[in-house]
Amino acid sequence: MQKPTFSAALRRRQLPRQTQISERRRLIVMLAMSLGAFGIGTTEFVSMGLLHMIAEDFQITEDTAGVIITSYALGVVVGAPLITALTGRVPRRRLLLLLMAAFTVGNGLSVFATNYETLLVARFIAGLPHGAYFSVAGLAAASMAPVAQRGRAVAFITMGLSVATVIGVPAAQALGAALGWPAAYGLVATIGLATVVLLWFLMPHMTRMRPTNPRTELGALKRSQVWLTLAMGTVGFGGMFAVYTYISWTMTDRAGLDASWLWLVLMVYGIGSVGGTWFGGWLSDRNLELGILFALIMIAVVLTAFYFTSTHPVLGVINFGLVGFFGSSLTPSLQIRLMDVAGDAQTLAAALNHSALNLANAAGAAIGGAVIAAGFSYSAPALAGTVLAVAAILVWIPTTVLRRRQLARS
Repeated sequence: MQKPTFSAALRRRQLPRQTQISERRRLIVMLAMSLGAFGIGTTEFVSMGLLHMIAEDFQITEDTAGVIITSYALGVVVGAPLITALTGRVPRRRLLLLLMAAFTVGNGLSVFATNYETLLVARFIAGLPHGAYFSVAGLAAASMAPVAQRGRAVAFITMGLSVATVIGVPAAQALGAALGWPAAYGLVATIGLATVVLLWFLMPHMTRMRPTNPRTELGALKRSQVWLTLAMGTVGFGGMFAVYTYISWTMTDRAGLDASWLWLVLMVYGIGSVGGTWFGGWLSDRNLELGILFALIMIAVVLTAFYFTSTHPVLGVINFGLVGFFGSSLTPSLQIRLMDVAGDAQTLAAALNHSALNLANAAGAAIGGAVIAAGFSYSAPALAGTVLAVAAILVWIPTTVLRRRQLARS
């Protein structure tokens, strides 16, 4: 008998359609997609802890080094709508592979960046597939899941990002501290490569996800419900980032916590995010609209409480974990709502959600900085965040009323 060749041994088996896979295979595929989200979450947050090393290596100020984070966020904001609008005809399985390959390349280039300008370009490239990947992966998970479990399926993918704040970021940070900052990006590139391999062998053909064209995808921008949902996310999440950006100063200057314990503060936030993401998926499967309202109300409550508890190290850390919990619980609900109101342009609408979150990141940090620059304490951005959450609730009211009228007419 003729022995199989090496290339034949590596050849993957015929891939099934999504309607032909078992429940076990579906869960494994979702784990593979969640691993990609884990890598994205790691690279998004680890740069903040690497800035001082990058600044020292390239002989630049930390303010200048901070543009590296802005460059990544800009990649997300630009890439999310652009990629999803132009790739509507690309099969979803192939698109996921291409997006994760681009993510791997961007982080690989970050490893070998020899100057500041090259690193800026590399971080921009790494950010380009961020929003599109979460959009396509979330829609793929929802498409494979039973209708009553769509929210939990989307939350399962988003969970990878939340877990990254607990495990991935500290691990990459430790590796960067031990071997130099390029090693942190090397770890992320390895995660991206592993995701590409897993998706290549495991991801089924997504036959239920119909191809679209740029005109169809851009049709999402004509829908008022899409814009209103994005507004809720941009405004509602701003307060969370206003607190997160300045948490190191808040806990050390206000609460008197030793700086050596800041890793614990961030880990508690990450654990809260993991629990909140799962809770948000469960909540959206029960009642989507009320789930969004509940999350926004609780964000306002915990941010107000944080203003008063941030002077106590233990209570402040616990409260910061609750900020992560209820802030993250909003993500799956907004993603599902965008899928529901976007018609045939679900991919672009879901990707715009991540553009909105990155705008919330930038806006929240700017608002928090303005509050501190005005002479208020490091705890004060929490109250600014409360105002933003209340503003998002005020957006929720007409949004929900209008949606109910539209459904009644149809």
